[in-house]
Amino acid sequence: MTVELLKFLNNITGSYGLAIIALTVLVRLALWPLGVSQQRSMRAMQLLQPKMKLIQERYKSDPQTMQKKMMEFYKEHKFNPMAGCLPILIQMPIFILLYAALISPQFIAEAGNSDFLFIKRLDTTLRGSAGISYDGAFSVSSGDKFVVFKKVKAILDDKEINDVKLEKDALQVQGTIASGKPVEFKIKDMSFKSLSFDEVEKMTAAEVEIQDVKNREVENVRFERRGDMMIASIPTAEPQDQFHKDVLILVLLFAATMFATQKVMMATNKNVQQDPMQAQMQKMMGNIMPIFIIFMFVTVPIPAGVLLYLVISNIFQIIQTVMINRQLQIEEDKKTIYHETKPKE
Repeated sequence: MTVELLKFLNNITGSYGLAIIALTVLVRLALWPLGVSQQRSMRAMQLLQPKMKLIQERYKSDPQTMQKKMMEFYKEHKFNPMAGCLPILIQMPIFILLYAALISPQFIAEAGNSDFLFIKRLDTTLRGSAGISYDGAFSVSSGDKFVVFKKVKAILDDKEINDVKLEKDALQVQGTIASGKPVEFKIKDMSFKSLSFDEVEKMTAAEVEIQDVKNREVENVRFERRGDMMIASIPTAEPQDQFHKDVLILVLLFAATMFATQKVMMATNKNVQQDPMQAQMQKMMGNIMPIFIIFMFVTVPIPAGVLLYLVISNIFQIIQTVMINRQLQIEEDKKTIYHETKPKE
């Protein structure tokens, strides 16, 4: 579903990079009301912090009574302490779906080699195995998975048929995968679903583009008939690790925009009374979190397209934070003016 949505947005924007940006904007606009709720909750918590601290101090020796009084306090002020977490929780499944989409064989086959600005491939991770496509050999390691890429050609006794459709999961690996040892493939002849029974019987060979999902290498593999199976064998070589500087730039951009987001949120709330310990914690998190994120993205293979989504999402968050806090400040100023000018009874 996510891949289809990206294809749809690509048809509109003309670029898969712009499609990811458009998807990011659509998601953030859909979550805008929750963003307003989150920032209202944060400001309310900061404004109510002194009173909450008094309750905690008064009943610190009686945790059950303190919890009861805190719940009454939340209810009285219509405050939900969990409201600030909801937008983050909702975005996690979206992040997972996008991650799954950009590493899926469908996206890799459709647009994995798409470039955008300085990004060479949207499916590239920070470190990956480099393989040269269409050189007659796969660069493999144990555990590699293979999928049918795009072109499938059936070779019959009297003709050739292009753009043949295969059943899902028709491609199978025979034996184990090890570099230096030929990898063997097999496809049942009846898996060529767009061929008629008569054409299947006349088929003597097939040429199938196959991709190694791990390193995105593609080879055109020739299959020969053996009984009711089409079989093929292709040489393999040791993969070479490659470091992608364009993805590192995205990681650093994400860390920078996340750091900026924390700074903007702290700046917009600087006039709000806040517990000193809470303020110190926020400052520490703002400084440590980008470093932690960089470490995580260096060790976890995150595709460039997902990082692009996160960078644009952070930029959107900065704009959203400024706009919403400005509106909330206007509302609070109006309330203050109203109470100051309201005639006393």
